[in-house]
Amino acid sequence: MRLLTPVDHALLRMESPRTPMHIGALAIFRLPPGAPHDFVRQVYRAFSALAFLPFPYDSRLAGLPLADAAYWKKTEPDPTYHVRLDALPSPGGEAELGALVERLHSRPLDLTRPLWEAHVIEGLENDRFAFYFKAHHCATDGGAAVETIKSWLSTDPEAGPPTGGEVDTSGDLSLLQRLTILPRRVTEGTLATAALLPKLLGMSVGPESFVRAAARTPSSVLNTRLGPHRRVAVEQVPLATLKQFASAAGTTVNDVVLAAVGGAVRRYLAELSALPEASLTASVPIGLSRDQQTRNAATGFVTPLGTDVDDPLRRLATVAAHTRRGKQDVDGLSRSSQDYFALIGMTPLLLAQHAGLATRLPRLFNFTVSNVVLGREKRYLLGAELEYVVPISFLVDGYGLNVTLIGYADSVTLGFVGCRDTLPHLQRLAEYTRSAVAELVAATADGHG
Repeated sequence: MRLLTPVDHALLRMESPRTPMHIGALAIFRLPPGAPHDFVRQVYRAFSALAFLPFPYDSRLAGLPLADAAYWKKTEPDPTYHVRLDALPSPGGEAELGALVERLHSRPLDLTRPLWEAHVIEGLENDRFAFYFKAHHCATDGGAAVETIKSWLSTDPEAGPPTGGEVDTSGDLSLLQRLTILPRRVTEGTLATAALLPKLLGMSVGPESFVRAAARTPSSVLNTRLGPHRRVAVEQVPLATLKQFASAAGTTVNDVVLAAVGGAVRRYLAELSALPEASLTASVPIGLSRDQQTRNAATGFVTPLGTDVDDPLRRLATVAAHTRRGKQDVDGLSRSSQDYFALIGMTPLLLAQHAGLATRLPRLFNFTVSNVVLGREKRYLLGAELEYVVPISFLVDGYGLNVTLIGYADSVTLGFVGCRDTLPHLQRLAEYTRSAVAELVAATADGHG
């Protein structure tokens, strides 16, 4: 039986008209040599066959969500609804594509249907086309979404369309199952929370404690009431540059990106005359092992981003020390405790969302920075080469910025999602991140720090 987990339920309940809880990806493909004039339409027809649609995209929600008894029920998705063919107005540049994707990402999904949409987008300049896919976060996290995308692609440019997919054989829940799910989960949650308490006390000790970092999170213009519309910005950084610098600095690529985002946010807020004196903090998700029942397998910690210091190397050192400690603390939890630790972290957001207190309660963090990997090998769809993928995440009321990076081939692509009503000129933040990477490299070359 494919039940939603408690974390899945929390993500479902955080849905509102102003905060749709889907995540998305925008993939840019180059037409294969000698492609026929209707190649993009062939892609659209191939995907519309739904022959390679894995679980849970072949299912809809059923059961009793308010009693923690929701589950995935096998259904037949309507391809004429879920798969759309879109075209960009001439000249089909990045600006036109961005405007379309921003509109598509702002629209909530229909919760009575399978929780996904796919858009094949033709008319992109330079012999390219785009593919935008979104799915509700209760159905997938970023890691699972990347695995789904990989299953649609091939490392062989001559390969045909993929076939098959994970089959869901779930049926209806019995009355006894419906009646016992909630008491069982209350018991499991109580035991897991009791086991977590001594661990949480240990996590709150020490200068690199992420519990202490979360408690010191300042208020900022990033943390206001959200409107329903989204902006999307994109930046790419060469992977070789990040890896070389991370190796020289004794840190990770993710630490370097976090420090660069911190530098970019510092510059962006300073230009708005809205930079807090205390360092802004970021929620950093960590992917966990998953089984067939688990669509969301992640927890995380909070780290300061060093937005209160001008020195880029000091900023990186701050980030690296906190991420090292945060990972150690999370790794020290049992697998079941990690799930409930994630749920505990989400509970204040869930309560604030529904009580209208998102801008009144103390912040746990200022925004999220997450990281997923597609892989180094080039991938293809019916012979069309995948150039890059833009990850596009979600926003929660009171948290108006989300940054996700994805490693593919020889670059890291960063997708910035912001509230259209509260964050002006979001593309500047993307551009400043690339500049902040260059500042880190230059500071090392100068022997600074």
